[in-house]
Amino acid sequence: MSQASDFYLNNPLTHRARRLSGAASEWVRSFSCEDLKPLIVCRGPIRKEAMDVYQEMGITHYGILLSEKDSIVYPTALAPELRQLTDSNRVHRVPDYTGASKEERVERIHQIIEIAQDNGYDSIFAGYGFMAEDEEFVAEIEKAGLTFIGPCANTQARAGKKDEAKRTALTVNVSVTPGVNNVTALTLLKKHPTREKLLALVKAEGLVCDAKVLKDAKVSLEALADHVLTASYAKGIDLFTIEELCAQVQNEVAELFRNYPRNRFRLKAIGGGGGKGQRIVGAALLAAKNADEKVIAKAAAEAPAMVREILNEVKANGVGDNKNILIELNIEQTRHNEIQLLGNGEWCIALGGRDCSLQMHEQKLLEVSVTQESLAEAIAKAKAAGRKEEVAALESDLKVLQRMEEESARFGQAVGLDSASTFECIVDRDRHYFMEVNTRIQVEHRVTELCYSLKFVNPKNKNDFFVVESLVEAMALLARHKKRLPKPERIVRFNAAVEARLNATDASLSPHAGGMIRYWSKPIEGEIRDDQGISMLNPDTAVFMKYKVAGAYDSNIALLLTKGEDRFASYEHLSEVLRSTTLRGSALATNLEFHYGLVNWFLGRNVMAKPTTRFVVPYLTLVGTLKEEANRLDPVYAFLQMKKHYDKLVCEQYADQPEVCARERKHMSALLDRKGTLITRPMERLLGDPHLLSGWLSMNTINFRIEKGRVIWLRNPLGVLNETYEYMHMSYRPHKPAAEIIWNHDNELLQQSLHFYRTLREKLGLARDEYFQLNELLKKEQPQGGFDAEEWDQIRSAHFGYEAGLELLGMLFLVGGNTRFWDMHVQDDLEIVIPDYLTDPDLQARMKKILVPPPATKADEIVAACGGMYYGQEAPGLPMFVYEGMHFEKDQPLYIIEVMKMFNTIKATFSGTIDKIIMDGGDGTIVQKGQPLFKITPDEKFVEVDPKVLEREKRERTAEYLKAVI
Repeated sequence: MSQASDFYLNNPLTHRARRLSGAASEWVRSFSCEDLKPLIVCRGPIRKEAMDVYQEMGITHYGILLSEKDSIVYPTALAPELRQLTDSNRVHRVPDYTGASKEERVERIHQIIEIAQDNGYDSIFAGYGFMAEDEEFVAEIEKAGLTFIGPCANTQARAGKKDEAKRTALTVNVSVTPGVNNVTALTLLKKHPTREKLLALVKAEGLVCDAKVLKDAKVSLEALADHVLTASYAKGIDLFTIEELCAQVQNEVAELFRNYPRNRFRLKAIGGGGGKGQRIVGAALLAAKNADEKVIAKAAAEAPAMVREILNEVKANGVGDNKNILIELNIEQTRHNEIQLLGNGEWCIALGGRDCSLQMHEQKLLEVSVTQESLAEAIAKAKAAGRKEEVAALESDLKVLQRMEEESARFGQAVGLDSASTFECIVDRDRHYFMEVNTRIQVEHRVTELCYSLKFVNPKNKNDFFVVESLVEAMALLARHKKRLPKPERIVRFNAAVEARLNATDASLSPHAGGMIRYWSKPIEGEIRDDQGISMLNPDTAVFMKYKVAGAYDSNIALLLTKGEDRFASYEHLSEVLRSTTLRGSALATNLEFHYGLVNWFLGRNVMAKPTTRFVVPYLTLVGTLKEEANRLDPVYAFLQMKKHYDKLVCEQYADQPEVCARERKHMSALLDRKGTLITRPMERLLGDPHLLSGWLSMNTINFRIEKGRVIWLRNPLGVLNETYEYMHMSYRPHKPAAEIIWNHDNELLQQSLHFYRTLREKLGLARDEYFQLNELLKKEQPQGGFDAEEWDQIRSAHFGYEAGLELLGMLFLVGGNTRFWDMHVQDDLEIVIPDYLTDPDLQARMKKILVPPPATKADEIVAACGGMYYGQEAPGLPMFVYEGMHFEKDQPLYIIEVMKMFNTIKATFSGTIDKIIMDGGDGTIVQKGQPLFKITPDEKFVEVDPKVLEREKRERTAEYLKAVI
């Protein structure tokens, strides 16, 4: 077995499930699941996890679905799990997991059930994707006599549909977000506004409705309309057009804008998930000084296009589909918290929370555990440190968490939850609102697993019990033993856990499909890596197998998790994991550097900070300003100019001693030359990667200050330089290529310098952090610390030599100062201050281009902004966005790119005329980033900047920085 395989099977943090059949207790043995025969119909990390867990549970008869997109359309994206599951009889091929249309989806459901029945499977596990929350799929499974490993069809109907869940929440006294949850009923009532007309519609269309509901005059018109709509879905007909629905949504949005001035609203498909089927409308209202009727009408007019995009994304645009869309107040300063639930239909238990606020494009990026135990410990530490405002903020979070856990368990019981689900809320300071329930296991479920295990105790003997640490195992237990399973007790495993989603995105977090992974470093100790087995070595050759990151599905490559005694420890360990991770490939882009910078931003500020869902875009914008400023600097030129500065100092010192001057100039030049690459290599790398620079600046906030435009060091810059090499994973390691580490001669000089200062501090009786006091002593000509005059002169001379040139590092601090980097900060009450300028849409768009410059293009063409599936119209049957000879304006939609299951409308960044459409192929064609789409004539000519002018400006800017550090 390969070394990577050993890691996956033997790591105690990944080895979670156990065989119960061998237990000493008869009661424990009775909960064995070895006779379960599941078919796994999901992909990605959860499929690999399910395979491992089932194997550990002793379940031998399991199989997987394999989409042809995994093996034919993208041949090198072949499921890595097949290196482990080599029995071809347990691998079942389908064209796609869900199909591209409603008809294909229905066909796939029946195909999956047929595969299960023909191959002896008795159950189906859908993980957290594709059909995991599909009520129709689950109902068909149950009808076929199979078991769905997840919430049953009844629970899916009551909790999985966002509109129905919201109604249930209201009936059991769970706080919900203001908005409209029955826009389809209102659309129907627009056409048939009375009870009589609705009843006539039922008769005309031959709809099968409940006679009691139709006759009951107490049933409200809106409830009656909902009932009629449900009957229409069963018959597979539409009672209104998508255009009529869009018009109603536009009207409702406009009215909500009037009732909630200067607020945006979120449009959500009732069957969406994972960020799909959601759009936010009303951006213009935030920017407008006065939200008058004209502004409201313009903002509301954006809604119809968004509705069509949403329905396309969740494949609910077919005849007879439930097209209901929720319209919810978008609480701007909100955190996204969720509670893990588990139930068996009779009992329901909450397993703590997760903060998922760090997200973008509705896609979560970093997820952090939130438990009552960890908050209580953090409160105690803050009290001991005298941080009163932090104590109050954490106590508020604890109260909110307790309320959310209590409400979630109550909701779970109300819908008869019989498996794992997630109760999602938005939190606004000391208030929370129920958002939705995901009737499936979540991508971030492992965060909860690391914090809590489940202890199932024999009701007749408290000493007879078994412990479950895997939610996938718990779901199998519930599916197999249902209400026999007693309500478990939750037991703390670790106080904190955090998960980073390693995604195929570029530096601006835009999707980047199509890259090839050719190498992935081994996991470090304590790292939990759920990566679908991509980093497993070939079991026959023990070499890494290349893997194509296809754009057919979501952008996730891996889930990287760590745990710790508190949040700080888990963040520190995650930082170490990210620092140690090396990914290499061709056309490959990931958010690895983003995560590393972000994690260190919090480590340098306060890991208990309360980011909102609005944090990431302003943060990215701030990182973009770092990149823009860094692009204007040349550290090598700065080093050469600094050499001239020292040469001048020597000349001034020995102006009356020409021979001594010549000798000292030569000596100083040689000394600085030895340090050239030691100083400039890390500077060039930090200036070249703004995400790394962001984390570095945060971690070094305490090591300097800027006074009157000049950098003042508060710590020995040699120590900072040494930690900088460690931060960038460039510390000396003999087995690593020279390009990736500090060079040997630079390392010798650095270690020699550090040894000098360690020894000197010991001799002078100074602590490690007493740099200021050491500096003051070394300024004195009178010998200190018992040294004689000759020794003291040598020490002072060595000190000057070791620190000469390190002033250049201060340029990095000035980049932070000149970009107002520290204006975004964490307050004592843990709220994060986001400067207003970082929320400016124009600046955000410009900084996105700074982080990832648009693909190279000619002045007379428009090229694909990213790789993916091209669509030239908003929806089938609608007009094309552009045609030859058409004049387009700035911000006008030009085309749609579907990538990672998300529809991205690409708008013009300037105005011009379409001369020719050169895109080869129609809708659904796969295009590559930078591929020419249209020949155009821009309204304004683009003027290229002379490279010589840019170089001159760069040197002038660098010279300005030098003045502040030397």
